[in-house]
Amino acid sequence: MKKIITLLILAIFIFSASAFAITAEEIIQKRDDNEYLQSARVEATMVINNSGRKLEKKMVSLSEGDKALVEFTNPMDRGTKYLKRDDNLWMFFPDAEDVVKLSGHMLERGMMGSDFSYKDMMESEKLTELYNFEIIGEEEFKGRPCYKIEAIKEEGAEVSYYRRVTWIDKERYIGLKEELYAESGKLLKEVIVEETQKIQGRWYPIETVMENKLRKNTSTTFIIDSIKFNPEIPEGTFTLESLQ
Repeated sequence: MKKIITLLILAIFIFSASAFAITAEEIIQKRDDNEYLQSARVEATMVINNSGRKLEKKMVSLSEGDKALVEFTNPMDRGTKYLKRDDNLWMFFPDAEDVVKLSGHMLERGMMGSDFSYKDMMESEKLTELYNFEIIGEEEFKGRPCYKIEAIKEEGAEVSYYRRVTWIDKERYIGLKEELYAESGKLLKEVIVEETQKIQGRWYPIETVMENKLRKNTSTTFIIDSIKFNPEIPEGTFTLESLQ
């Protein structure tokens, strides 16, 4: 009996030592390798669901590092543009032919009435540069084995969410679900990836649903209709002159 107990303890010890042979930082780095965009051209559709009513918006975006230009193409919003440079964001209203700089609490608002805030859309840094990570378990999500990773923001880092809990596919290293928390511990938002595709050798989310837990009966689905990594971007694209 003692021998059996000793063997069981040894087996548990070996399992515990090898259960997470990969570190949390390595997992996040692999995820960044898939999901972080150095530069891209994206055509996308954003479907805003509010108490059963649906509003569809289409856009084209160009991004490079911490710069991005987004132009809406659906009839209601055609010509509306956003320009991001570093931590600055400007918006162009075609009807008023006016450029407005968004700052402070305005960045917390839903972009075009969606569940994605302007801050959400502005995030461009790699997660490994902003958070400290820990593996807190393994769980299945929609039939896919996942690492469950907790991220706590690094001291001094400028982030939208103090804490993140992410379910990362163990095979494809792509985030399938994410919970976003305030420093108080309150759950602010939940993100679910509904569809992924392997594009140019990397797994990438092409349909994502964001739900703002501070709002009732709303969600926003972000669908990538087409994406090209590392496109040629014309000089002068990310200037204030490009907004008009």
